[in-house]
Amino acid sequence: MRLINQNTMILDLAALTAVEKQYYLQHSIAPRPICFASTINKEGEVNLSPFSFFNMFSSNPPVVVFSPARRVRNNTTKHTLENIREVPEVVINIVTMEMVQQVSLASCEYPKGVNEFIKAGFAAEPATLIQPPMVKESPIKMECRVLEIKSLGSEGGAGNLVIAEVIRMHIDDALLDENKKMDQRKIHHVARLGGDWYCVVNESNLFQVEKPNVKLGIGLDSLPSSIRNSTLLTGNELGQLGNVHEMPVVDASYEDDHLKQIIQYYGLNPEEMEKELHLHAKKLLAQGKVREAWQVLLAGS
Repeated sequence: MRLINQNTMILDLAALTAVEKQYYLQHSIAPRPICFASTINKEGEVNLSPFSFFNMFSSNPPVVVFSPARRVRNNTTKHTLENIREVPEVVINIVTMEMVQQVSLASCEYPKGVNEFIKAGFAAEPATLIQPPMVKESPIKMECRVLEIKSLGSEGGAGNLVIAEVIRMHIDDALLDENKKMDQRKIHHVARLGGDWYCVVNESNLFQVEKPNVKLGIGLDSLPSSIRNSTLLTGNELGQLGNVHEMPVVDASYEDDHLKQIIQYYGLNPEEMEKELHLHAKKLLAQGKVREAWQVLLAGS
């Protein structure tokens, strides 16, 4: 059922076809990291295939899950799943921008026994603890033992959750900083979206959001009403202001020439001054200057 309610389409998934469910879910739940899985069967035949139904679900123990779902169009299973049932081991190779086209080629449904390492031009590198080989070109490789395979259904599109424990990681030194910590800016992760769309993580689209791990943010409900009910500040911007650990107070030593100009020009017009203060604070928040934004907003209180 598709209903239109105040510019919102409402979907009853039980009424959709398998193809329609897949379409709306894959476009909505994105970006999705890619598990480039190398597996092997009892005959020693290797398979290499990407899966975007993938993520980490535990760090201690280190457990990841990916899903080689049953094919929607003909309800068949994938060679990766068949291999894991025979040899419960998998190497998860992380996909980066530098290899994405080859990864796409490896997703072709070649006949059983065809080695996608060769078809896609990847170099197979021996793993150290398990049988399936690693993709040499991948800068991050995880050797995993499969703990469980959980089937989610028998119809086309049904997932098969492969629950695997990471037992060893291989990380390219080029991704590390001087302290041997991973530099997120260097990895260039690629992720799947809906349809043929992908995205890449790089410095142009990375940003940081401070996590309130120990100290609690004051929350939006503690913001002064003139700030909380602002028609200019967005929910994201209010979230930045509400993530401080205690309510700020006016700092008499704070210097801001533009703030002085606003007070000078609009001091006799409170409504216009509040508007200009909120616009100035908005610009500061866009630069991550939360303390300064608070000082500007407090000047109007």
